[in-house]
Amino acid sequence: MSADPASADARRRPKGDKRARTRAALLDAARQLIRERGYDRTTLQAVAERAGMTSGAIYGNFRNRDDLFIALGQAYWAPVKPKIRADSTFAEKMRALAEAYIAAIPERQEAAYGRLTGMAHAAANAALRAEVRAITAASFATGAAWLRSVADDGGLPMPAETLVVLIHAVTEGLLFQRFLTPDLVPDEAFYAAFAALAGEPGAQ
Repeated sequence: MSADPASADARRRPKGDKRARTRAALLDAARQLIRERGYDRTTLQAVAERAGMTSGAIYGNFRNRDDLFIALGQAYWAPVKPKIRADSTFAEKMRALAEAYIAAIPERQEAAYGRLTGMAHAAANAALRAEVRAITAASFATGAAWLRSVADDGGLPMPAETLVVLIHAVTEGLLFQRFLTPDLVPDEAFYAAFAALAGEPGAQ
C-alpha cells in the first residue's frame, strides 16, 4: 500500500512549526523573567524552566544569552508602525508617528525594565555592543529610506540619515522619562517634539 502524500507532508512540516513554537515560548519566558528580575539576574536555566523545557531547547534556538537578548529586543521593542494617509503632508506624517509612539507606551512600559537592564549589559560588553550597533545601523538605514519616501516635494528639514537618529534619540528619551515621571511628559510633548523634527515653524 502506498503512503499517503498528505500524511508524509504533515510528518515533514511540523519540524519547522515546532521550532517556531519552541522559540516563541522561550522568548515569552525570557520576557517574563527579565521583566521580573532584570537581564543580569535572568539565567538560561531559569528561562528553560519557565518555558517547561530543557536547557538544550535554548541552545537549539539561540547561541547564548546575548543572542536571546537581541531576539527579545527585536520581538518586543520593534519599530512602531504609524497609520499614514498617502495624501498627508510630511508634518502630518510625523504627527502620525508621534501618535504611534504614544499608542505603544503601555506595551513598552512593561518591557522598559528589561530593556534598560539589557542596555546596561550591552554597554559593558564589547561583543554584544558590536551586534547591537549592526542591528541599529540597519534600522537607521531602513528608517532613513522611509523618511525619504514620505517626504513632501519640499524635502526633509535635514538629511534623512540625521533625522532618523534624532527621532530615535528623542523618542527613547521621551518614553523613558514618561515611564519615570508620567505627569511631566504629557502626550503634547510627543506632538511638539515631532512637529519640531518636521521643521514646523513655531512648533511648541
